[in-house]
Amino acid sequence: MLNIHNLSISFQGEYLFEEITFKLSAGDRVGLIGKNGAGKSTMLKILSKEMEPDSGQIAADKNLSIGFLKQDIDFVLGRTVLEESYEAFQEIKDLEGKMEHINTQLAERADYESEGYNQIMIDLNDVQHQYEIIGGYNYQGETEKILQGLGFKREDFEKLTDTFSGGWRMRIELAKLLLQNNDILLLDEPTNHLDIESIIWLESFLKGYVGAVVIVSHDKMFLDNVTNRTIEISLGRIYDYPKPFTQFMVLRNELKAQQLASQKNQQKQIDQTEKLIEKFRAKASKATMAQSLIKKLDRMDRIEVDEDDNSVMTLNFPVSVIPGKVVVEANQIAKTYGKNHVLSNVNLMIERDSKTAFVGQNGQGKSTLAKIIVGELEYKGHLKLGHNVQIGYFAQNQAEYLNGNKTVLDTMIDAANETNRSKVRDILGSFLFRGDEVEKYVKVLSGGERNRLALAKLMLQPLNVLIMDEPTNHLDMKSKNVLKGALKKFAGTLVVVSHDRDFLQGLTNVVYEFKDQHIKEYLGDIDYYLQQRNVENLREVEKRTVIKEVPKETSKQSYEDQKKLKSLNNKLSNIESKIASLEKDIKKDDVDLATNYNKTIADNSFFDRYQSKKKKLKQLMSDWENVTLDLEGIS
Repeated sequence: MLNIHNLSISFQGEYLFEEITFKLSAGDRVGLIGKNGAGKSTMLKILSKEMEPDSGQIAADKNLSIGFLKQDIDFVLGRTVLEESYEAFQEIKDLEGKMEHINTQLAERADYESEGYNQIMIDLNDVQHQYEIIGGYNYQGETEKILQGLGFKREDFEKLTDTFSGGWRMRIELAKLLLQNNDILLLDEPTNHLDIESIIWLESFLKGYVGAVVIVSHDKMFLDNVTNRTIEISLGRIYDYPKPFTQFMVLRNELKAQQLASQKNQQKQIDQTEKLIEKFRAKASKATMAQSLIKKLDRMDRIEVDEDDNSVMTLNFPVSVIPGKVVVEANQIAKTYGKNHVLSNVNLMIERDSKTAFVGQNGQGKSTLAKIIVGELEYKGHLKLGHNVQIGYFAQNQAEYLNGNKTVLDTMIDAANETNRSKVRDILGSFLFRGDEVEKYVKVLSGGERNRLALAKLMLQPLNVLIMDEPTNHLDMKSKNVLKGALKKFAGTLVVVSHDRDFLQGLTNVVYEFKDQHIKEYLGDIDYYLQQRNVENLREVEKRTVIKEVPKETSKQSYEDQKKLKSLNNKLSNIESKIASLEKDIKKDDVDLATNYNKTIADNSFFDRYQSKKKKLKQLMSDWENVTLDLEGIS
């Protein structure tokens, strides 16, 4: 499918990778891993032909189609969710335009026996046939299925995309890619904005994908569940093994251990040979032997041990002043977005020095409450911050909080004050922005680099309370560990929103579960919470559906619903049967027109019957949709 040979690219004189070679074949599901800034997103841009390499070749099969999900996307305003999703079917939409144009011509003409009219009918038949072949009659249903798999409800379909958050717009873009049937899918951090249900759905979809998939992700479980191959970019080289992430890491460690052992044995031989050379050099009779040993050393292939990139950021959150005993007190907090009730009558008290985790499915109000506490959202109820409380806020959607047209250095200088402006370069250096890297524009940074910049900005403000919303998104494993260590040492108050059990373990001592507009407190760490919920991991918590008891007084209505359900199912079956029969008749008419045109048009009533069938089919399709909606309302 795709051959990459001797590919190299550098930035500001430093190679991201140099002369790397690999191949992508159908069925490959590759996890592309490496530390932040190693070149993973750059690699995807090169594979998608969005960026040119400095040198090397990429050979692709003819007509190869590649879909690329970026970390940042731009939407055209004014489209609904369905309209934006239908943009995946440009060829189908073009054919729909042609059919509409042809049908308009047919309606305006009466010269049924002319050659021109005959040609129009042949053109219509050709377009309809092509439309059917590429799935024109199925794409709308397929679109709705994919959108629902990614967490959208049917009532969301007609909403404008600009009313959704960045995370939900990312899901629309992902839906478009999944609908296009590309030969290769390039996915840059696809799970960052997905809840557990949607991640599980995406895992299932990708495992059955017949093309090749390349995924940049720091979600170990997702990589293990989906991929069958791992490519690591490290210090300009790649390490490529046909194993998912965890097995790959075991193999990498085993290989390095073997290299170290071989290198150690080889060094012993070298040391012994060098001693003999020194010994023989002093004797004229042994000079020839000494020269022979020297040549032997020169010919020896020295065993090299693969280097690891162990550079990590240094992080420490100092406490500004000691706040009052109660940091946040919330009473009867409620928040709605239009008709969507997210929080109702929420009561919360966060005490000084506590470490609190917010957990639960996406859309249950975790980020909403965090934004209410930091003053970003209006709400109903009462919320009071304690004495001397100074909040540092790390937002989940960093792209919306950082100006892409500023450099890294300018971003920090603008956020600094007179007392810490002189420390900006030192702070950036501790977050691995060194030398010319501080002159990079924010818009070219990877997701992990943006997160590091956002963390660096926090160093410039006085704080004694940290509110962090999904801080591990985009961060590599080592950076996650550094962040966790810094938060454990933090002497202030912490509130962290996260789906990452490994990150939360040993970090928090209070857990609030968000569910059905309310919160429930668990006075313990994340392991205590999972024990109380009788599950092994957060995935199980977030994918469980509560089956509500039906009150006794509704049992009669339930029986009525069952009768209505049966009636609607019978009606739907009858409509589907009529649609199938009618489509068969119309197709037969199309064939007659194309093959026996003169004989067919001799029947003066043919076109009246033909148009009547089309009209009836359109009405049946509308009836089918209405009955389906009625069924969904009951079930």
